[in-house]
Amino acid sequence: MKKIFAIFLLSLSLNSQAQFGTNLFSKDPIINLENWDKQRVHWGYFLGFNAYDFKFDYKQPGKEIQVKGTTGFNVGLIGNLRLHEYIDLRFEPGLYYTQRDLLFPGFESESDALRQVKSTYIHFPLLLKFSSMRTGNIRPFLVGGVSTSLNLGSNSKSKEDNLNDRFRMKQWTNNYELGFGVDLYLEYFKFSPSIRGIFGLDDELIRDNDPNSPWTSNVGSMKTRGVFVNFTFQ
Repeated sequence: MKKIFAIFLLSLSLNSQAQFGTNLFSKDPIINLENWDKQRVHWGYFLGFNAYDFKFDYKQPGKEIQVKGTTGFNVGLIGNLRLHEYIDLRFEPGLYYTQRDLLFPGFESESDALRQVKSTYIHFPLLLKFSSMRTGNIRPFLVGGVSTSLNLGSNSKSKEDNLNDRFRMKQWTNNYELGFGVDLYLEYFKFSPSIRGIFGLDDELIRDNDPNSPWTSNVGSMKTRGVFVNFTFQ
C-alpha cells in the first residue's frame, strides 16, 4: 500500500511539475480556481502517513517503558464549511492504521518484555482552519481543533491481560490537534499538503487484573501522541 501511494504521489508530481513551476511560483502566475474558496460547502479526500507514540507518566521513578513507533497509513474524507473569508470549519473522518512496539523494563525474556500494539482508528476530528490571504496560487493555513477516536484493536473487552500476552487499551479517546499546511491551486483541483500533531487527553491504559502487575502497576497514565502528514485533494 505504501509503495502504491508513493508511486501515485510521484506520478502526480511529474504530471504537475510544469504547472507548479509556471503557475505557483512565477512572478505573474495564471490564477487557477479563482472562485473556489467562495463556495459555501465543498468536499474532498485525503491520503497520508502517521507516526503514533505514547506519553507515559509513572507513579514512581524508575526505568521507563520504551516506545518504538512505525509509519502508518491514513485515508479519509473532508467536509468543509466556509464561515468567513479566512475561517473554515472542517470535518475529516478517516481510517488510521498504526503499530507501536512497547518494551517493558525488568524482564529477561523478550516475549514477556515486548508488546506489539496494533491499532486501527476510526478518527473523527472537528477542526477550524485559519487561512492567510491568497498569493497567486498559494495560500498557507493553520488548523486546530478536537477529535474523538475509536480504536478497533483496543482489546478492551478481553478478560485476558498481559499475563496472557494481551495488551489492553480503552476503546474511545479524546484528543486535541494542531497543525499547518498550504493550499496549492492547480488547474483542475486544489492540492493541500499539511502536517498535524495529535495529543491525547485521556488515560487509555486498561490495567492488568493483578494490581501488582509488572507491566501496568507503575503506570500513572498512558496518552496518545502522534504526527499526521496528509495530502488533501479537493
